Amino acid sequence: MFNIERLELTGGKMNHWYLIQFKPNSHRLAERNLHRQGFETFLPVQKVTRRKASRFVSDLKPLFPGYMFVSVNSYLAPWRTINSTIGVSKLVSFEGKPKPLPLQLISGLMLRCDASGTLLAPESLNEGDSVEMLTGPFANFITTVDTIDSAQRIWVLFDFMGQKTRMQVAADQLQLTK
Repeated sequence: MFNIERLELTGGKMNHWYLIQFKPNSHRLAERNLHRQGFETFLPVQKVTRRKASRFVSDLKPLFPGYMFVSVNSYLAPWRTINSTIGVSKLVSFEGKPKPLPLQLISGLMLRCDASGTLLAPESLNEGDSVEMLTGPFANFITTVDTIDSAQRIWVLFDFMGQKTRMQVAADQLQLTK
């Protein structure tokens, strides 16, 4: 869990955010053990739909597989203890010393996530935007926003075998493509 208000000053000294690499499939273990040591973590996740046998299953997967962010007050907490934390592979460092991440990067990511760290859907979609379906049987399909009505229902156009098909979807099922 994270608290965006804590991006400010803590105890008179600024907390800096660093990038850590966790061991394969150990993000929960690393997060739990870092919290026990008093470190604040931020692991942005996104909902991913995949096909399992004959049904579709939605899971929360890290936005940056293998990595999470940790807040360290370098004046109060020794950052070297992070490397020996169970579940953590290493604190990403350059020339033997960790480099703090820009505060704007972390705050921007936090603003795009809810309180549990789940990435929120983009707030503004416009007609004609190219979007990717995130969930459901059409996950990973690229489609076009056809219309957005007054009740914020979104209609998209799919191109199936040369024929256009119109379908209504929720905004949290879509992600703008670049």
